[in-house]
Amino acid sequence: MPQATAKGTTASVQDYLAAIYDLQSSGKPVIGARLAKHMGISAPAVTEAIHRIVRSGYVRVGRGKELSLTPKGHQIAEVMARRHRLLERWLTDTLGLNWTDAHEEAHRLEHAISPRVEDRLAELLGMPSTCPHGNPIPGMASPTRVEPFPLAQAKEGTTVVVERITEEAEADKKLLEHLWKHDVRPGRRLRITEVALPAETITAASDGQTITLGLRAAAKIWVYVPTP
Repeated sequence: MPQATAKGTTASVQDYLAAIYDLQSSGKPVIGARLAKHMGISAPAVTEAIHRIVRSGYVRVGRGKELSLTPKGHQIAEVMARRHRLLERWLTDTLGLNWTDAHEEAHRLEHAISPRVEDRLAELLGMPSTCPHGNPIPGMASPTRVEPFPLAQAKEGTTVVVERITEEAEADKKLLEHLWKHDVRPGRRLRITEVALPAETITAASDGQTITLGLRAAAKIWVYVPTP
């Protein structure tokens, strides 16, 4: 796992590259407006930052103004994703923080952690393959292969298992708190009790709890159909 590649870049550049990396995992095009919303930064500020990181060779702008990481940008983004997700695992599993607090604290700490501490942390945690939200940790063994799809596409009456809460969902503090409160987490089985297309909501039941989500929020949660 290349670790020294993040050295020499500012925390701001690291944040932008990591955000693009996170958004790419959804399979949807990453454009400036989506990046601005994900990071909670104004569109003009994001546009200016994009120009800078493109000039520095970290990002390319393609058709339809779609953003993609160059090999140099991808290396740095992977380092930041690895550190962030390892820290989240430590903060939840060892220190007992909830998802929301762990996500915020990991964002603060990820820029300061050294490669030495990063490696030691991975060993201490038993080389986990995913963060607490189910997102894969770069450089670790791959999680069990499944065929995930957005919860928003689940059919009424079916049962699915939560594979991961995407980084895009993690950036939505209220959604993350709502999922934590209703115990919607990786490995949890959900029975889809209602898909209300006119209202654009989906309702699921698990262990006596019921949760209703808007389809846009449900699209940020990936699930799979369990094997019989």
